[in-house]
Amino acid sequence: MTDAPVPTVQLRHGASIPVLGFGTWPLDDAEAADAVDTAIGAGYRLFDTAENYRNEAGVGEGIRRSGIDRSDVFITTKFNREWHSYDGAQRAFENSASLLDVDYIDLLLIHWPNPGQDRFVDAFKGLAALLEDKRVRAIGTSNFKPAHLQRLLDEGLVPDVNQIQIDPRHTRDDSREFHTQHGIVTESWSPLGKGGDLLAEQTLTSLADKYGKTPGQIVLRWHLQLGAVVIPKSARPERIRQNIDVFDFELDPDDMESISAMDTGVADIQDSDTFGH
Repeated sequence: MTDAPVPTVQLRHGASIPVLGFGTWPLDDAEAADAVDTAIGAGYRLFDTAENYRNEAGVGEGIRRSGIDRSDVFITTKFNREWHSYDGAQRAFENSASLLDVDYIDLLLIHWPNPGQDRFVDAFKGLAALLEDKRVRAIGTSNFKPAHLQRLLDEGLVPDVNQIQIDPRHTRDDSREFHTQHGIVTESWSPLGKGGDLLAEQTLTSLADKYGKTPGQIVLRWHLQLGAVVIPKSARPERIRQNIDVFDFELDPDDMESISAMDTGVADIQDSDTFGH
């Protein structure tokens, strides 16, 4: 494993985000504190949490326990639909910053669009005010479809990041292309699949043998070469170390295509037009 820092990509509002980070759902506070502390020791600097995960305090504790400087980590969190208003976004920031015990948040996201409520545009205007006040360094969305993002674009509002479910069975080409067209960074959640059987697929096990890596490392490398920021989660120290050890090899174009060919569409993905907290 290399000791070199994880590469970063610059976001449209100026912040730089590591291209690989650490997801924390569904860890509780105690588990999150232990895992984050371990992850920092393994070289992670991007940490992803959310109000709905109920582990923001644990993430903050893990960062403090590690002894790392606050300025050396990039913290992402997200807020729920009850805060979908201009003032609500401000209160959501205050709640999360208090639990994390930080003065600023690197990236604050609207967790789900909840279009039936039709208040996400106002919430994003609240995020823009937080950015202007330097209480957050970047602002974004999670689980937004291109149609939801277009509503923001029509108001002159552009997220730094849209975080969506992506894995080799759900490549989300349309969303990723829309993001690229508008300078929005794609971030992949549940990048190794939900449920666990993805990594047993022969396409991935064969490539793991070819490259001398694990199937999980093959998938994470695929995300990176698609241009996505990726946030795998594990509470196991060995897996935490494996997941960041993906910068010493590159997948051939044909192998990238064979992984992308595993796509099955979006029929089994939660529909963010109707689901959201």
